[in-house]
Amino acid sequence: MVEIDVVYHGKLRCDAVHEPSGVRIITDAPKDNMGEGASFSPTDLLATALGTCMMTIMGIVALREPLDLSGSTVHVTKEMSASPPRRIAKLTVEFNIPVPTTEVQRTKLQNAAMTCPVHKSLHPDVIVDVKFTWAELVPA
Repeated sequence: MVEIDVVYHGKLRCDAVHEPSGVRIITDAPKDNMGEGASFSPTDLLATALGTCMMTIMGIVALREPLDLSGSTVHVTKEMSASPPRRIAKLTVEFNIPVPTTEVQRTKLQNAAMTCPVHKSLHPDVIVDVKFTWAELVPA
C-alpha cells in the first residue's frame, strides 16, 4: 500500500506528496480546461504513468534475459475526447528500443508492456495504440 497526500492550493493547482519517498509533484489544469498549463495535468500524469509503467515492466523482463534497455525511449501522445464527458480518448505509445534483440526477446518485451498494471487498469473505452521501433534483429 502506498499513500499520497494532496493539497489543493486554488487556481486549479494541486501539490501531491508521495509518502514513502517524500517526492512532490505539482499538477495544474490544462489551458483548454481553465488552467494555466504550468505543470502536468492529472490526465498528463495518467499518460505518463502508462509510458513509464510499460517501460518499467519491460525493464524487469530485460533483467532476466539479461538485456540492458538503457537508452530506450517512450513517447506518449494523449488525446482528449471531442465530446462530453471530458476524458482521455486515446493514448499513443511509441517505443524506440536501440538495443539489438532476438525475435523471442521482442515478443517477451512486447507482452510485458501490454500487461503492465496501468495498461490493465485503463477503461476499455480508452484506445491504446502501441508502436515499437527496434534496433537490429539478432539471430536466435
